[in-house]
Amino acid sequence: MTALRRRLLHDGWTVSVGDGPHELDERTRIPATVPGCVHTDLLAAGLIDDPFADDNESAQRWIGQTDWNYRTRFDAEPGGADRHDLVFDGLDTVADVRLNGTLVLSARNQHRSHRVDVTDLLRHGGNDLDIRFTSPVRWANAQSAVLGARPRPYPLPYEAIRKSASSFGWDWGIHTATSGIWRPVALESWSTARIDRILLDARPEDAGRGILRADIRIKRADPEAELRVSVDLLGEHRQAVIPAGGDHVLIELPLEDVQRWWPVGYGEQALYEVDVELLHDSAVVDSRRRRVGFRTVRWDTSPDAHGTGFTLHINDRPVLVKGVNWIPDDALVTRVTGDQYRRRLAQARDAHVNLVRVWGGGIYESEEFYDICDEMGVLTWQDFLFACAAYPEEEPLRSEVEAESREHIVRLSGHASLVLLCGNNENLMGHDDWGWQRSLDGATWGAGYYFELLPRLVADLAPGTPYIPGSPFHPGGGRANDERHGPVHLWEQWNTDDWRTYRRHAPRFVAEFGWQGPPAWSTLADAVHDAPLTPESPGMLVHQKAAEGNAKLRDGLLAHLPVPREMADWHWAMQWNQAAAIRFALGHFRSTGITSGTIVWQLNDCWPVTSWSAVDSAGRRKPLWHALRQAYSPREIVVDEDARTVTLLNDTDQAWTGPVRLRRLAFDGTELARSEHQARVRPRSIETFTIDDDVAEPVHPGSELIVVDLDHQRGFGWFTEPRASSLEPAAIESTVAATPEGATVTVVARNLVRDLSLLVDRAHPDATVDRALVTLLPGESAQFAITAVSDPAALQDPLVMRSLNDLVRNTTA
Repeated sequence: MTALRRRLLHDGWTVSVGDGPHELDERTRIPATVPGCVHTDLLAAGLIDDPFADDNESAQRWIGQTDWNYRTRFDAEPGGADRHDLVFDGLDTVADVRLNGTLVLSARNQHRSHRVDVTDLLRHGGNDLDIRFTSPVRWANAQSAVLGARPRPYPLPYEAIRKSASSFGWDWGIHTATSGIWRPVALESWSTARIDRILLDARPEDAGRGILRADIRIKRADPEAELRVSVDLLGEHRQAVIPAGGDHVLIELPLEDVQRWWPVGYGEQALYEVDVELLHDSAVVDSRRRRVGFRTVRWDTSPDAHGTGFTLHINDRPVLVKGVNWIPDDALVTRVTGDQYRRRLAQARDAHVNLVRVWGGGIYESEEFYDICDEMGVLTWQDFLFACAAYPEEEPLRSEVEAESREHIVRLSGHASLVLLCGNNENLMGHDDWGWQRSLDGATWGAGYYFELLPRLVADLAPGTPYIPGSPFHPGGGRANDERHGPVHLWEQWNTDDWRTYRRHAPRFVAEFGWQGPPAWSTLADAVHDAPLTPESPGMLVHQKAAEGNAKLRDGLLAHLPVPREMADWHWAMQWNQAAAIRFALGHFRSTGITSGTIVWQLNDCWPVTSWSAVDSAGRRKPLWHALRQAYSPREIVVDEDARTVTLLNDTDQAWTGPVRLRRLAFDGTELARSEHQARVRPRSIETFTIDDDVAEPVHPGSELIVVDLDHQRGFGWFTEPRASSLEPAAIESTVAATPEGATVTVVARNLVRDLSLLVDRAHPDATVDRALVTLLPGESAQFAITAVSDPAALQDPLVMRSLNDLVRNTTA
């Protein structure tokens, strides 16, 4: 008896062009990488330029309008096993698969896997495997004509095809419309039976005990064989018999001593390996290894005096959600590696983020992504893949939706980090508030998915996993995006209002809000080669996808600063304004006392673009990342000048006590008034108190500020916008000392220096800095640790060492 054998079929692939608007020789076979996509193959062959540079996006739109043919030949020895299956973990997207000339699969869904029995078709020796991919653009257009047009904010009918919506372009995303074998393909050979599905539910109990429930289904080649399933965890072992003809077993494994799994900031991430074996006559015919964490999860949506809450509880403890939204980390998603996931998620965790929302217009990420989240204690909120459109519920889409949903509920529900499955992104709000109902004229739009199919599947396959029908969502059944009830999305600030108007809102939970800013200078310069480079130069506009994006950047800055004329100053001003907007919003939301979580749009980028991201597509941290790290700090001081209050935020398990020193200072450092408050902030809570009148009321608002100190935390209050202040050009002295890692820069301020930041990628493209947005009073100093810089003196360049002072005096006058 031999165990299941999995042989990857990743070698020897070529790709050639089919029907479509191309100028390639159809006889030419281009070497293809699997997993991969046609864009990366064409790029490797030197047949296209970098899709992300300049306006190559437009020049390469033909790729998504063209059919592509993939081919390989592999040797096989069909004997020695009862069954041989071709297993495709992911085909993107409309693919007809032929083995030795016979059609064995017609795939129509990027988001699911496929398994095909090819036992009778497999030949000794050479076997020809051919896959024809139909143009996703032409297919989606044809399906839209059949199913009926549906409302959406973008031109191409991504709702008519089960493919990553953002691959057709988004307000931060490039149009690629890829095709290819985007996840592994293998030949699996097995006898008697194999494991088909494992559902694991690890629940903690009192006194350190726990219980593991393993729900296991099998597929048979021999219907008469009696089988056994074995489950092992922490030395505990249970077996169960599957009689002839059976295909399912439920095993419960009680445990006496397990540690609970906690999100980052609340405890350790205890994970345990579970071994599952399928046996026949004492021989192992298939096996799997999984990891689990013992924890409970629920979302409290109880009505209260403020409306309807939306509070996450892990192990019966409320958790303040400090989140970021996640999009695919590369528009060519097959290039994303496990190391890249680890770097990006570490950047989230290092900014004190404890939850990542995987947005519904991208992809279900690879197993590595969720494994890393489990290890790091970064919670995951997973959207089902429906975003910003009315989705048809007719066949053949409905069956595809059910198949993909079943697969990913099973795959993801065992991860300790998964705390929420969400039906869609903004489709409930779209139906209610975007005028869809009239244009739909009675057509389906996805309600059957969100309110019937998906909750039924979750209840059946993963009953311990919370589900909501969409984001935003009203838990009481009212209209979505009511800030008194459940999660909301706040976009009026970016679209029409100033970011100071965040203070008008006291939402129960914010699942999306954000502000745009350009990528790091090096990232921008590598992708856009305009001469001269200006905010409105052609390449810059290609890399700005938001409707009226540059106008919104300008209008959103004007209340705070003049718009600079020089490109370098414009770049810094927009990066500063992005950071200032989100820092202000997060401070306000955390101070309300009723906002139980925030999820900033967005952590990452998929290509070099002006966007809402904190980390750009090259992995460079923008000033926004440092603002997140400050605003999500476990302890933070927020000064609300208008309300003349101070709020102390304590997201730790220890009380925060001590004398709070409040001072009103002139910009030259002269103390004008002071007071003191004794802080007694309980664990995981906030305290708000009113500032004494003599500190709160300035004589010269444009040249005074409030400074609040407690322990090593500091908060600032400003009486006017920067543009109306008397902030002078920064007078600083800096020294640079080389270190084994790079350099340390020490800065001494001779006058008030506000939001000092070192844009270190200008000194070296690989350089990083440990802090930014540092405000120094006259006479104070700060150190910055820099890595990967070859010329330390370059760190003192005025284009590297920036502050808000530069922007107040760098005006358009």
